Amino acid sequence: MILVYLLTLPFIASLLAPFLNPKKATHLLSLSFLIPFVGALASLAMLSTQEINLVSFSPPVGDFYILIDPISNAFGLTVCIVSAMVAYYSLPYMQHRFEEMGLGSDEYRKYIIIFGFYAASMLWLVYSGNLVLLYIFLEISLITSFLLIYLYGYGNRRWVGILYFIWTNVAGVLMLIGFIVVALDNSSLAIRDISAISMVAWLLIFVGMVIKLPGLGPHIWLPWAHAEAPTPVSALLSPLTVGLAGYILLRAYLIDPSFIIAYRNPILVYAIISSIYAGFAVFRQTDYKRLLAYSTVSQMGYILIGLCLGTFGLIGVVIQYMSHAFGKSILFMTAGGLIASYHGLRDIRKMGGLHEYVPSLSNAALLGFMNLGGILAIGMFGEFFILRGVVDVFSLANVGLILAIVFIFILSGWYSFYTLKKIFYGTPKAMERPKISRYLDVPLYLIGILSIIFIFPPLITMLLNGLKAVIGGGV
Repeated sequence: MILVYLLTLPFIASLLAPFLNPKKATHLLSLSFLIPFVGALASLAMLSTQEINLVSFSPPVGDFYILIDPISNAFGLTVCIVSAMVAYYSLPYMQHRFEEMGLGSDEYRKYIIIFGFYAASMLWLVYSGNLVLLYIFLEISLITSFLLIYLYGYGNRRWVGILYFIWTNVAGVLMLIGFIVVALDNSSLAIRDISAISMVAWLLIFVGMVIKLPGLGPHIWLPWAHAEAPTPVSALLSPLTVGLAGYILLRAYLIDPSFIIAYRNPILVYAIISSIYAGFAVFRQTDYKRLLAYSTVSQMGYILIGLCLGTFGLIGVVIQYMSHAFGKSILFMTAGGLIASYHGLRDIRKMGGLHEYVPSLSNAALLGFMNLGGILAIGMFGEFFILRGVVDVFSLANVGLILAIVFIFILSGWYSFYTLKKIFYGTPKAMERPKISRYLDVPLYLIGILSIIFIFPPLITMLLNGLKAVIGGGV
């Protein structure tokens, strides 16, 4: 029950923050996420599942309640720590952005309340026990992220904001129609009362979430949105928001896996092609943030692959979400650090040898790419369980599938360290050594350290035991 009260803190802090000066507002908002982070971690350690009613509605809506279980706690603690660190990072970065745009420092008051509601809506989404409640918070996250891009983005930010809004709103509407079909079939949208999801409802939800992830084809909106969003928004949008489509698909699978089981093979083929295409597209990018956006498309293929691989694959989905969130938030913040330090530098062709000038950002980028490559960070467990799922579902005899997935993992490491070398190593260009605010690098290291700590007991033990208890099967 305590965790429910803790979940309200980010909304309360977001409303209070505009009345404080920027530094105090930032500390308040970050603290409002760090406290529920501790609560989610403690709840995960207890391996418990709780359902806390908020309000009841007549059919077909059903009860609104908070669903606290190891899955929601794993996603929730990830949202909390990344949101808290990005909030700290926002303080110097957005002040720099306001100066570029000719806006006064008072603009931070508007920014902090929108940012706070954006991050808090994602936190509530993963604890929502009713599909209507989940949809409400998904829409809040969509509207607030749209506003942040529209108001503070780069380039043709208004066009990019509208592009982002249209594509993600289409995804949300398809999902909502799927939810309505579920309600008509089950006379409730409370997750505990849903016994089956029809093929029609599943198809609508699945297509909507493939747009949201996004997969190959619908991905065209993502490089624009991630590249032109203000970097703190990119650091939430790519790591957290798009991956929550995986959370929704995971919850649907745990209710009724019939659609995924029936179409497992074509989904796997699509996911593998999507990951490989986007992975190779990374090498062609010259804009650091667009490069990271294509990496997101490739990494989200992991989510769809894991979804098709039974118990072990589902565990891999959760861990992959955490790994991608930790790694990609770090990397987007390194991109933003270069933008703030070198007057908008984003072109990789003008980089090289930057470790000489910004070693703190270079070393942080190494931690980020370690997560993407599954090297000595929590991502290594995600890759292990996905591979274990392949063997469990298809057996060792399916050598082609195993090699394809192993190649995707290798490709992630390949483009990660290719990018690291191209930007931060090699012959240094003639640049000055900037003074980096501690707000622009310390949050990155705190996320990176957590991603490494999570591969050791007791954190990895309680995470795996908790996921086993909810998802089932042997680990």
